[in-house]
Amino acid sequence: MSSTSQNSTDRMAAFAPIVFVWLWGTGFVGARLGMPYSEPGTFLTIRFSIACLLLLALAFAMRAKWPDRATILWCVAIGFALHGIYLGGVFWAIDGGMSAGVAAVVVGLQPLLTAVLSGFLLGEVITRRHWLGLAVGIAGVVLVLSPGLDLSAPGITVATVAACAIGMVAATLGTLGQKRFAGGVDLRVATALQYAGATIPVALLMAFTETREVKWSGEMIVALVWSIFVLSFGAVFLLMWLINRGSVAKVSTLLYAVPAVAAFMAWLLFDEALTPIQLVGMALCAVGVALGARAASPPRVRT
Repeated sequence: MSSTSQNSTDRMAAFAPIVFVWLWGTGFVGARLGMPYSEPGTFLTIRFSIACLLLLALAFAMRAKWPDRATILWCVAIGFALHGIYLGGVFWAIDGGMSAGVAAVVVGLQPLLTAVLSGFLLGEVITRRHWLGLAVGIAGVVLVLSPGLDLSAPGITVATVAACAIGMVAATLGTLGQKRFAGGVDLRVATALQYAGATIPVALLMAFTETREVKWSGEMIVALVWSIFVLSFGAVFLLMWLINRGSVAKVSTLLYAVPAVAAFMAWLLFDEALTPIQLVGMALCAVGVALGARAASPPRVRT
C-alpha cells in the first residue's frame, strides 16, 4: 500500500468512530418521526426489506464476490440477531409503554457484555484501563438518561424488560459473530444477507401481533428514507468496517456516546431541555469512550 493510500486509510480510521456515533444517534430521530404512523414490526419489516433488495441489486450490479454457503448462513444468522432481534425487541418494549430512557439503559449494558465475551470467545485482551472506560461509560449513560427514568411507570413489566435484555444479548452475539465468522465478506453482500435475516423476526412480529396498517405521511416517508439510507446503509456499513478493522470490545465502547448524542439531537430538533446532570453525563460518556478506545489490545492469535 502506498503512503498516500495509508494516510487516507488512517484519516478515515480517525474520523469513522465520530461519524458512526453521530449516525447511530440519529436513530432517535427516525423512531421519533416514524413510530406514530406504524407499528414497530411493520416499520422494521418495510425498512429491512427495502434495504436488503437495494443492496442485493447493488451487489449483483457491481459483481461483488459472494462467500461460501456456510458463511452466507452465518451472515443471515448475524443479521437475525444483530438487527432483527435487537431492534425488534427494543421497539416492541417502547411500543409496550417502556420509556426510551429505561430501554436505553438496559441496552447500554451491551458494551460491558461485549467486552466480557470478546475476551472469552475471541481471545481479545481487555486491560484495566478498558474496564475503567466501561465503568465511566455506564455512569455517563445513567446520568444522561436519569431525568427520563421512572421505574414505577406502567410500561416497566417483566415482558418489556425481557424484550430489551434479549435484544441487548442478541446485538452482542451478532457483533461477536461478525468479527469471528464474517470479517472478510464484501460489505455489500454481508449487509444484504444480514437484512434478509433481520427481516425474519420482525416479519413474524408483524404477522402475528400487529394490524399491519401504515399511515403514510411526510413524516413517515422521511423516517423511512432516513432509516434506510442513513442508518441501514451509512451507520451499519461503518459499524461493520470498524468491527472488521479493530477490536470488538473497543468498537462496542463507542456505543456509550450514543445516548449523549441522542440527547443533544433531541434538544436541537425537538426542544427537549438538557439538564446540568445530563451535560455531566455526556462528558463522562466522552471520557469513557476515550479510555476504551485506547485500552483495547490487538487480539491474540488463537491456536
